[in-house]
Amino acid sequence: QKEKYDLIANYRSKSVIVSQTIDEIDVFGVDDDGDREVYINYMHMRKGAVVRSLTLRYRRRLDETPAQLLAYAIDEVRTTLDVRYDEIVVAEMPEVELPDVTFTIPRRGDKVKLLEVSQRNARQARVDDLKHLERHDPDARAEKTLERMKQDFRLSELPRHIECFDNSNIQGTNPVASCVVFRNAKPSKKDYRHFKIQTVVGADDFASMREVLTRRYSRLLAESPEDLPQLIVVDGGKGQLSAAVQALDELGLRGTIAVVGIAKRLEEIYFPGDSVPLYIAKTSESLRVVQHLRDEAHRFGITFHRDLRSKGQIRGQLDAIKGIGPATAATLLRHFKSVKRIREASLPEVAAIVGQAKARLVKTGLADNDAAGNLPGTSPDMQT
Repeated sequence: QKEKYDLIANYRSKSVIVSQTIDEIDVFGVDDDGDREVYINYMHMRKGAVVRSLTLRYRRRLDETPAQLLAYAIDEVRTTLDVRYDEIVVAEMPEVELPDVTFTIPRRGDKVKLLEVSQRNARQARVDDLKHLERHDPDARAEKTLERMKQDFRLSELPRHIECFDNSNIQGTNPVASCVVFRNAKPSKKDYRHFKIQTVVGADDFASMREVLTRRYSRLLAESPEDLPQLIVVDGGKGQLSAAVQALDELGLRGTIAVVGIAKRLEEIYFPGDSVPLYIAKTSESLRVVQHLRDEAHRFGITFHRDLRSKGQIRGQLDAIKGIGPATAATLLRHFKSVKRIREASLPEVAAIVGQAKARLVKTGLADNDAAGNLPGTSPDMQT
């Protein structure tokens, strides 16, 4: 009996969303992210519980407003389900007049909670449709995403090829940059590229961005101009964007490739020559792709930067041994892969790679380093 009671109580707790002071009411929640499709959820509440709920999907044909589409939904529910309205909770007034019906735009309290639930239902229906499309027709899903990006970024063509750049400059060492490539809104990892900053002294993100874009697109122009992207995304605000635009200007690509800057807050998109950012809806597919781009560029750049630092620190242990130069250190690391394996190797094994004399220097130097208290696999300047 107790199990049955618990099941009933659990079901009731999920069904009752607000206090039961609201006896009976109808709610329409709208999810409109500026796409061609608008989702409208209808809920009928009775004694605090949802007794009927459905979500309608409308495709804009003549740039209808949300208020107009809401009017269509209210009429469709009324005629299809034979609903008699008394009070309808909405976020904005629909373009419809119904006798003896009160439209309520709540500001606080239980009715606001009801409206939020209905809006979430509408949003979830959009997400579910996109997931279904992803599983059953990924090409159609990609086309839908690219159409939305074309609209949001004011592009003249679909951004089938997008490149995103990020600078990585940790503690002022090993300045590098990364370029990640998306094709049809998906990562194309075989096309990712790393760059070691060559001409910039110190931590100058703007100059580094200009150098990297110049190198990337001067090479593409020379080797495969047909593979230029439709959209470039630079991680940064107006400064990085200006540097990118300058590089494109010098290459004669200004106006050929669209470029935008992404500020620290992901929803801020900067366009060349426009000091006021564009804000993309947080629910937009465009923002999801941009976030994925920037996360990938950041991850790819940080990984490369850490690899460079690690290699430099490891090689430094061998370079510190008197009589062992960078070339010998590189030869040993290519063969043994790590300082740890060089330590574990026998003298004849090391001698087979660099000769008897240098092998003795290496084995003695590493042994002295260990005896001095340095941890295996670290250099003295890495200890804390």
